[in-house]
Amino acid sequence: MNHTLVAEKIFYQCSAVDIRGGGGLETYISSLINAPIDGVSNRHINSLKNLDQSQCQLLHLHDPELLAEWSGECPAVFTLHNHCSYCPSGTKYLADRQKQCDRNMHPLGCTWGHLVDGCGSRRPHKILHVLQNSYNFLNTAKKNNIPVIANSNYVREQIISNGLSPHQVITLHCGVQDPQYPTASLSQEIHQNQRILFVGRIVPDKGIEWLLKAFAKTDSRIHLDIAGEGWIKTNMEKLAKKMGLSDRITWHGWCHKEKLETLYQQCLAVVFPSLWPEPAGLVTLEAYARYRPVIASAVGGIPEYVQDGQTGILIPANHIQKLADAINELATNYQKSRLMGKQGRYWFEQEFTLDLHIQRLEKIYTKTIADFRSFSE
Repeated sequence: MNHTLVAEKIFYQCSAVDIRGGGGLETYISSLINAPIDGVSNRHINSLKNLDQSQCQLLHLHDPELLAEWSGECPAVFTLHNHCSYCPSGTKYLADRQKQCDRNMHPLGCTWGHLVDGCGSRRPHKILHVLQNSYNFLNTAKKNNIPVIANSNYVREQIISNGLSPHQVITLHCGVQDPQYPTASLSQEIHQNQRILFVGRIVPDKGIEWLLKAFAKTDSRIHLDIAGEGWIKTNMEKLAKKMGLSDRITWHGWCHKEKLETLYQQCLAVVFPSLWPEPAGLVTLEAYARYRPVIASAVGGIPEYVQDGQTGILIPANHIQKLADAINELATNYQKSRLMGKQGRYWFEQEFTLDLHIQRLEKIYTKTIADFRSFSE
């Protein structure tokens, strides 16, 4: 096997996504490609089938399906961006019961979850397909012993409980870019405007119905900005109208960067009421980068991105009164909101900038390459 490095060192970011899109994974891969790493060129590739892997410095796989295309002729790492590698539905959430799934992956348990608990499609051929995909990844990852990067300790624990060795899985928390626009600590003027912000898909798992029910119990002067689209948006607008909230809510739909930045700057806090166990908590980091505190549900990997009482407030999922109380608390206490926002910004600078994330990722790359060479000699 030829391990001679070509003159140009290339790290391939491997995923079928279109990195020109605006999704979280697309933005992340684009950020890695544009990140300066000494002596290395980062490139995006959507398939490994026509790549001479023996001449590659390193492959960073982002899609589980691509693991089957890795020949083992070069170093590689895989990042778990979601639950699909150990949860056939990809959600770890039993929608019909509005409850997190605490099962390990199993053909019987997962089939029951799809058919009875509503965690995914009830069509038999689709259940079989997603089960096969998840098991194929786990079996291939075990066999090849590829280093696996988890974006939270929660995700790391999930993949280990489903069979991967603890030595194989590394936690690397997310990082986001600093805002391109000027940002500053929460001012009293902004706080007096009494606006809170929700950013995300308008789907059941994101907790928008829970948020509306809690919002109805908050001070009537508080206004809710909702930035996002989703298939239950029309129903949620009808619910808000039925609850007499129409004049207190603005539905902005999908927002371009400039509009979203304005919404962040106008709010006193960001609310993140997910019901499903989010693998990580990117919304929290976007808020911290802009000196805004977070009100978030204590599910999945989110608590690893919120210092409860310091950078935000954690709430038990689906607890209407506690969510309402948290919103009222920050809306009526300017000093507390401002302090939490400043502490969030400080934590962001110390732990969650994109530069810090890439520095830590480089160390993983370096170790992976060294271990591969040592094993191959």
